[in-house]
Amino acid sequence: MKKGDISEGIIERVDFPNKGRVHTEEGTVTVKNGIPGQKVRFQINKKRKNQMEGRLLEVLEKSPLEKRDPVCSIFPQCGGCMYQTMQYEDQLEMKANQVRSLLDAAIAGAGQTDEEGRPDYLFEGIKGSPKEFAYRNKMEFSFGDEYKDGPLSLGLHKKGSTYDVLTAADCKIVHSDMTEILKCVLAYFQKIEREELQSGEVTIQTAAKGSLYYHKMSHEGWLRHLLLRRAETTGEILMNLVTTSQREYDLMPLVDQILALPLEGTIVGILHIINDSVADVVRSDETRILYGQDYFYETILGLRFKITPFSFFQTNSLGAEVLYSTARDYIGDTKDMTVFDLYSGTGTIAQILASVAKEVIGVEIVEEAVEAAKENAALNGLSNCSFLAGDVLKVLDKVSEKPDFIVLDPPRDGIHPKALPKIIAYGVDRMVYISCKPTSLARDLDVLIRSGYRVEKACCVDMFCSTVHVETVCCLHRVNS
Repeated sequence: MKKGDISEGIIERVDFPNKGRVHTEEGTVTVKNGIPGQKVRFQINKKRKNQMEGRLLEVLEKSPLEKRDPVCSIFPQCGGCMYQTMQYEDQLEMKANQVRSLLDAAIAGAGQTDEEGRPDYLFEGIKGSPKEFAYRNKMEFSFGDEYKDGPLSLGLHKKGSTYDVLTAADCKIVHSDMTEILKCVLAYFQKIEREELQSGEVTIQTAAKGSLYYHKMSHEGWLRHLLLRRAETTGEILMNLVTTSQREYDLMPLVDQILALPLEGTIVGILHIINDSVADVVRSDETRILYGQDYFYETILGLRFKITPFSFFQTNSLGAEVLYSTARDYIGDTKDMTVFDLYSGTGTIAQILASVAKEVIGVEIVEEAVEAAKENAALNGLSNCSFLAGDVLKVLDKVSEKPDFIVLDPPRDGIHPKALPKIIAYGVDRMVYISCKPTSLARDLDVLIRSGYRVEKACCVDMFCSTVHVETVCCLHRVNS
């Protein structure tokens, strides 16, 4: 079997995050974006020694796990909800098995085993999201076209494509308020596109070069993203239209149309964000408030949080309550303790712990998130929380306080290898690690165990139903502490 060859096989299992394993006579081929039990046709696109990777071409036979019909019109072309045809219970079981396999290997590999050589810790399974659908409180939709030089689209990228964008008019992981806004925004700009073509102001050829939506290759065009945020508990909605500065349009007619929509929630702000970065990221060089305000409020476990367009906040509010309740149970009694909340985001965990700790110090690299955390602490009447802006790697050298307990909630890539020894050097008796990428967690646990810590227990919390992602909470204690 060589690069370019086409073959068929059964996906026998899927390892985190979406690595399907197909066994062939010549070895195992990794084929992404499949479901266990599917018979697939794939093309070999990488081969190194005994490792082979294949690109999924076609699903020839459904998996026995696919017990229900797709819930949206762009499945399976969309790269988002890969597992929506699986029953939710089967999704949970698969994710729990994926994480347990990673943790077992890391923990046993670091030497934490029982007398029979098995990983010696308690795996407590997985907790599901309170809502399987309409759970996301934030969505970044992209402008583009579904095929080269096609009409304007607004939605999510096609699976395996950097450029093709599928209109997500019936996306089921967001509230219907978001899809109603998406349809309104898309129709507004499709009308402008048609009028410009009919008037001769632009031609198909110049439009293809990016006169209306931003083209990543040429860096030409105007429309980039529609960033929507909607609070689960308050129903407040913040709409953010992200464009370049290459053109100017009167957006007030669009604002009037958005405000006239019969939504279940309430629009509290409509923003026009200018982003001229060549990178495909949602950021702001300038923010113009077209209506209302540039923030909204959400409530988690009885605490109120002010959230701005780029504030980090868990995308599943009800799932976040499950996650943070689990973390709080794992943390236990922190009375009279100084707690470090490293990678603290908008300070959610810090504020949840503040009422049962002497002092909580949060460290977060995103300055906007730190300012939001300070505001939120004041909003909730908490005086024993403080937040520092900066990289954990550097900030720890400047903090004079010593922690009694550490909470770790790093980004997907985990803890910086140079920051981990500094964290370990504090020698705290116990810590809790919250991870959104179990492969990063497994890597860091290996270091922590070899440095004198022991994993007591771990569990998963599914915050991202129908997708490949999952959160993991891990409780550790220092050996001989």
